[in-house]
Parts: sequence; C-alpha cells; structure tokens
Amino acid sequence: MDTLNQQTGWIEVICGPMFSGKSEELIRRLRRAKIARRQVAVFKPSLDDRFSDTEIVTHAATRMTSDSVECAEDILRRLDWTSHVVGIDEANFFGEDLIRVANQLADGGKQVIIAGLDTDYLGRPFPPIPDLLALAESITKTLAICMRCGAPAKHTQRLVRSEELILVGAVDSYEARCRACFEPGSPRQDTLDFAAASNPNRFTLD
Repeated sequence: MDTLNQQTGWIEVICGPMFSGKSEELIRRLRRAKIARRQVAVFKPSLDDRFSDTEIVTHAATRMTSDSVECAEDILRRLDWTSHVVGIDEANFFGEDLIRVANQLADGGKQVIIAGLDTDYLGRPFPPIPDLLALAESITKTLAICMRCGAPAKHTQRLVRSEELILVGAVDSYEARCRACFEPGSPRQDTLDFAAASNPNRFTLD
C-alpha cells in the first residue's frame, strides 16, 4: 500500500483478538512511514490509560508517542493536516463515529492505519471494525496463541465477571482463546481454584 500515489488516501485495518500483535504491527507501519520521511500523526483513546496517557504501549512494551483523545471527532480537531499518515489504536473504544472520521481522512488524501478488536467478549462483531473492514483498501487479520491449548486464537476471553461491553484491562482481565476453548462471556472455570487443586501440598491438616 505504501506504493500508492501520496495524493491518494486509503484505509488500512489491523484487527484480531487481544495479545495478537495489532499495536505492534501498527507501530511497525508508522515507523516505516517516518523512515520514508512522511509526517505521521498518532492517536489513541484517552479511556485506554493502562500503560501510558501519552503513548501507545504494546503488551511487549514497545512504545510510540501518541495524542490521547476523548472521541473520534477529536482526531479531526487535533490533527495537523499537513500529516501524510494517521495511526489510530484501540479503534473499538471510539465507536461508530470513527467510520465517518476515517473516511473523511482518507478522502482528504491521508493514509489511515487503524488497529482494533474485531470481536467482543461474547464473540460478536465489535463496532466499528466490521464497517471499517468493508471500507478499507487493506486488511490484516492477526492471531494470538490460545492460553489453554496453544492453537491459533481468534477470540478474546474475559476472565472477570462483568457485562460491560468495554472493560479496560490486560492480562489480569483477558486472555486469548481459540475457537474450541472460547467461552462467550466470563469463563466457567474462574470459579474454581485450580492452583489449590494442582498443588496437593498447599493445604495441611491441623
């Protein structure tokens, strides 16, 4: 996609479950754009404050400076329009307004690179990624490793009991699961004490 005329805008979407390297791939592409001496603008939702307020931070601790914004519309307000490339992380936190914003940026000649979850904790399509996939010129699907069996994982398993669609968390709240091991919603196993069951010496008789 980097070979397209720089006056032509387009949308690239990187999607998949948590722990699949979406943000790593986003940062890699943005760094390549900088090496090519293209001006880059990077945005993340302010809601995602797990690791930093001013950086995209991957689970492998790779970092890139970014602007934190409250909503998709703020991207248009904060953007330096001389930028050639616009990177947007955690797209699922921005909601469906991001669809219009991404189209406006691409129509304005920007290379728009978006990373986000494509399914939620129930395994359902997670807006706005499905619509962005339909509009994008380039799509990359990343897979993680299932934490139960080691198979390729396409799902994000929630490990805490909550019915909120958006629940900010990392390894303490989520893990990657394959199709066979995925349990929509909170897992049934989280009510069992596996550590105690697997360690017969943990308890002693009085």
